[in-house]
Amino acid sequence: MDRVAVSAPAIVQIVVAATAAFSFAHYVLGHAAPLLAATVTVSSLGLVRDARPRRVLETVVGMVVGILVAELIVFVAGIGWWQLGLTLAASLVVARFLSPQPAFAIAAAVQSAIVMVIPVSVPFIRMIDGIVGGVAALLVTALLPRSPLRAVTREGAQLLAAFDGAVTTLVQALRRGDPVRAQRGLAMARGLQSLVDQWRAGVESGSEIARISPFLRRQRSEFQRQDRVRHHLDLATRNLRVIARRVVYLSDDRQPRPIAADLLAELAAGARLISDALGDISYESAAREAIRAVAGRLDPRVLADRSSAVDQTLIGALRPLAVDLMTAAGMPAAEARAAIPRV
Repeated sequence: MDRVAVSAPAIVQIVVAATAAFSFAHYVLGHAAPLLAATVTVSSLGLVRDARPRRVLETVVGMVVGILVAELIVFVAGIGWWQLGLTLAASLVVARFLSPQPAFAIAAAVQSAIVMVIPVSVPFIRMIDGIVGGVAALLVTALLPRSPLRAVTREGAQLLAAFDGAVTTLVQALRRGDPVRAQRGLAMARGLQSLVDQWRAGVESGSEIARISPFLRRQRSEFQRQDRVRHHLDLATRNLRVIARRVVYLSDDRQPRPIAADLLAELAAGARLISDALGDISYESAAREAIRAVAGRLDPRVLADRSSAVDQTLIGALRPLAVDLMTAAGMPAAEARAAIPRV
């Protein structure tokens, strides 16, 4: 049921577009069986969440190229088994020449095969059906968008939840001097990149849809904000991996390091406020101040004077993490850097 709920907007979009394309080709243009008007629409939209106009257009162009190649071969050589083989080869070669995307070539080949196995009496009529389907897909993308903001926000929250889990594991390793937990925390930190990439794809897709859709124009600024947060959290996850490697190294002596653990835990609390801010921007100011309060204490020399167990390299690695989290929460980069004690 979860999959159905997530795909419901895409299902509605596909049904409306395919039905409209078929009806226009059949009742307005008078085509008896405009199969390609429906198949091009369904294939170009798909159930994937990345329904950005550029991706839809690329898929449409690929399919139309395949239809055109097939129509030319049918016009010259007719229909038969060897013509099918020639059509598939020609469609794949032309499509691979035009685009580096494998899906582009496959889309062209599939539509060219449909042209070859379903003959019609009027040449190039299926070319018109394919264009009708492509136009319907692009119109529905703009006029009946999938409203991806909620899904994008959920992806950002998933990244921050995973980030919090990795930091919590590293904090436990520092408190206990536990090398096993340190290794686990490093593995969790390394696994964050796929979530960052997923969020970036969602933000880019949503931004492009909002740019052309009159119904999503108000969401443009929110996509820009999420892209800013995503960019700085990408940097934060990279710094977290540096910190995790240092924690693994330090944990070999099995000595607890409570000062570093407390500082990292406080930074994690600020990151949780950033997660809250994804849904409510008013939390950003609280996140900035919470992280700033920790950043002002990240002076390796002062902390080392307080405890011989403090590793200055680890404290130094927390400093860029604090800057990245402050900028993710909306603080200007110069102000964030100024919040860190000079060394």
